[in-house]
Amino acid sequence: MSGIERTERVRGEDGPYADAGLRWGGRFVPGPLAQSATAMLEGIGQRLWGFPPRLMAPIVSYLGPRRALCWFIWNMPRYERTLRMQGGVRTHLMCTVISLINGCEYCTFGHAYALQLIYLREYGRLFPMDEFEFGRLLGQQPGMVRRRVEEALQFAGLHGEIRWLDRTVALASGDARPSDASEIWVAHLVRMFRVLNSVGISDRTTPDEAHDPVNKNGQLRLRYDRLRDPVVV
Repeated sequence: MSGIERTERVRGEDGPYADAGLRWGGRFVPGPLAQSATAMLEGIGQRLWGFPPRLMAPIVSYLGPRRALCWFIWNMPRYERTLRMQGGVRTHLMCTVISLINGCEYCTFGHAYALQLIYLREYGRLFPMDEFEFGRLLGQQPGMVRRRVEEALQFAGLHGEIRWLDRTVALASGDARPSDASEIWVAHLVRMFRVLNSVGISDRTTPDEAHDPVNKNGQLRLRYDRLRDPVVV
């Protein structure tokens, strides 16, 4: 049977067929609406972070074009507000921890790398755990993740972040609910990354770059690389 004969229209979640795309010989070919939604989301990533994130196309594929756009419209403003209010170190640390507990390599790397760059910019030194050390915690129990990250926070002089680490681990593990209004932002990150991590895991998306505007700072990234590896020129 030829590839054309095996072609079938894929039914999405946005309605009958939803212009999601075609299945051609086992390969998914996105339709025009899906292509437009992907290009729009990748364009946002390009403007914010300096590159088109690899997770955008899988999100459109898994959620459907309209639902993916609505999801970002609802969640991104709240996420950006968290970044402004809580700061980059705390926000990316908690995003990394949530992604570790959920088992997503893609999001773990993107936010752990962002944490490294922002910590270097703000404190002038390296964070005790690099992005690859964070990655080696994938698949570990939440208690082990918490212990290793707490040790790093102690060495980094970020003692005030341990409270948020504890609450994030509890909420991400399903062992607790927000105790008061001050934890609403953590609960939102847990819900938001449940979706992002699920897609990243299902698609096996490979890591790309730092998921933060700091990624556009080429001099900072080069400085970080040289500090981590003195042979980098």
